[in-house]
Amino acid sequence: MKFACRTLSAALLVASCTLPALAQLEGDHIATTAKHPVAAIQDTETPAQRDARMAWWRDARFGMFIHWGLYSIPAGTWNGKPIDGVGEWIMNTASIPVADYKALAKQFNPTAFNAHDIVALAKSSGMKYIVITAKHHDGFAMFDSKAAPFNIVDGTPFHRDPLRELAIECKKQGIKLGFYYSQDQDWTAPGGAAYQTGDHKPPTYHWDEAQDGDFATYLHTKAIPQIKELLTNYGDFPVVIWFDTPTKDMTPALAGEIVALLNQHPNLIWNNRLGGGYKGDTETPEQFIPPQGYPGLDWESCMTMNDTWGYKSWDNNFKSTETLIRNLVDIASKGGNYLLNIGPDSKGNVPPAEIERLHAMGKWLAVNGESIYGTHPTLFGAEAGAFSSTEKDKDGKPKFIASWNWRSTTKADMIYIEIFTWPSGSFHLDTLPRTVTGAYLLADPSHTSLTITKTGKGIDIALPSHPLDPIATVLVLKTAN
Repeated sequence: MKFACRTLSAALLVASCTLPALAQLEGDHIATTAKHPVAAIQDTETPAQRDARMAWWRDARFGMFIHWGLYSIPAGTWNGKPIDGVGEWIMNTASIPVADYKALAKQFNPTAFNAHDIVALAKSSGMKYIVITAKHHDGFAMFDSKAAPFNIVDGTPFHRDPLRELAIECKKQGIKLGFYYSQDQDWTAPGGAAYQTGDHKPPTYHWDEAQDGDFATYLHTKAIPQIKELLTNYGDFPVVIWFDTPTKDMTPALAGEIVALLNQHPNLIWNNRLGGGYKGDTETPEQFIPPQGYPGLDWESCMTMNDTWGYKSWDNNFKSTETLIRNLVDIASKGGNYLLNIGPDSKGNVPPAEIERLHAMGKWLAVNGESIYGTHPTLFGAEAGAFSSTEKDKDGKPKFIASWNWRSTTKADMIYIEIFTWPSGSFHLDTLPRTVTGAYLLADPSHTSLTITKTGKGIDIALPSHPLDPIATVLVLKTAN
């Protein structure tokens, strides 16, 4: 699914959707404008102020996305039939009437949810922050909201606020917490927007009369009050607000009303999906890693472990631990963050396959995290691959052919080489952007010096016959600028 709204499969979108250039597809950016009716912090801060505000996020490199809500009850099946597409979109893709979908709330009692365990899982996996769905497009609030009764405290037998419990645990365990909020689409609130899918008709693309209404009224009576609750009711959090799927209904003026709230929290970081022309802080490539990153911009690849964001009981197409670790390294080498998703089930359990992979990533990072956290992009670049002179992508542009031998990250006095394909005898660099003064393997507890041989403008570093880690062994080059 190369669609920037964590929504439908790419094939379904091509067949059934005609969308404006709002979603961040591979190679594209969400349209923004330079002038705004309400100036955002990004419009007024100095470069030094921005650097200070973004510092922790840039250092973090790895975060946990959590998609969790009522959609975990049907878990990809409706009326006995498996529903194509991602789990959290089942209301839309199956055209479920509002009353029928809202009735799911009476069944939602996730007694297995444990905030301590979720935060501990993120921490042990090497993640530095969590972003959880406070409200997805189905309109159900996973927090205690006075603005609308369709929420987990008032509408379910659970009667607890998982966001509050996560906030308490995140503060205890030293993890930062952010909230995802679907500000534009809302399929259960009158006037909420909906993306075009299937046979849903324009101009609203609604499939139930109960969805009809005025968008501005929805925004003023539900979305903006709930955003205000999220910004003020959880102590030190959120540090991130993650918006999604802007439509034409989110005019610059309406978006400006939300920005006025965000401006009251000067350290807040928010993404490029608010709409109304606002650029936010972060680019949000979804389900892909940009071939060369986005130089000069802050960006974050959000990706799933299997093929869905919200829990689907029958989706077992999980990526390997090798792929996940190498994705993390690839993203860090290009200056981005990796926001990796988990999708708890209706009881609050994280699928075992996701826990297993996160634990493996944590073990790798416990040894090699120095090469990821607080690093800067590669000083080389060609190691990631190159654009083909003959092959074209779906848009007719040169296709990027990735290479998976090694990647590199940097710090002021270090160059890290994350080696995927172990070379025979030595590792060779043709050219050097800095003077190398020493070398060792990060996984070697003794940091035994490796022999360096100059070869013209490059160097060869002698390596042992076998890698210390079969997925990625990190070679450290100590440097002098």
